[in-house]
Amino acid sequence: MRRIIGLVGLMAVAFLLKGTTLMAADTDQVAVVETKFGKMVIEFYDKDAPKTTANFIKLAKDGYYNGTTFHRVIPGFMIQGGDPNSKSGDRSTHGTGGPGYTIEAEIKQEHKRGTVATARTGGPSNPEKRSSGSQFFINVKDNNFLNGDYTVFGNVISGMDVADKIVAVPRDGNDNPNEKVDMKVSITTRAEALKK
Repeated sequence: MRRIIGLVGLMAVAFLLKGTTLMAADTDQVAVVETKFGKMVIEFYDKDAPKTTANFIKLAKDGYYNGTTFHRVIPGFMIQGGDPNSKSGDRSTHGTGGPGYTIEAEIKQEHKRGTVATARTGGPSNPEKRSSGSQFFINVKDNNFLNGDYTVFGNVISGMDVADKIVAVPRDGNDNPNEKVDMKVSITTRAEALKK
């Protein structure tokens, strides 16, 4: 009996440690997303989503995201951005663009408040749940109904108040902010990004 209790205890500790590891950042690199409302710092889950993380970092370093907007904001849900079409004044194209490729699904993390995930085309046209090559969203609340459907590749470690401001801006019938909320994204170290 003592052996069984000891085994159960070890399994519980292993489970707790595994959970902690999953929610820990895997790299010292972070993204800094600057907006007119302030900045958000995003850590990456490189071990759980290596292809997604590498793609996001490459695009950010290339300046791809600079000038794109958060083109879809839904209170109580999320803010979405990263579409190069959002640089255009033609709002009917916002949300339809990307770099011309998709990324293999890497679905492991849950959609908690502050997590960062890739957008994707839904339905029967995308049974493999491949991710958009550039569009991403930030959950402003726990969105458990998305678990198992979208790749989560990071987490906001500073600046969720900025996401809360963005999600509350006035928007049109397509949830596109009436006034542009554009971004500039850079990659740096955690220590540098969190300097006061």
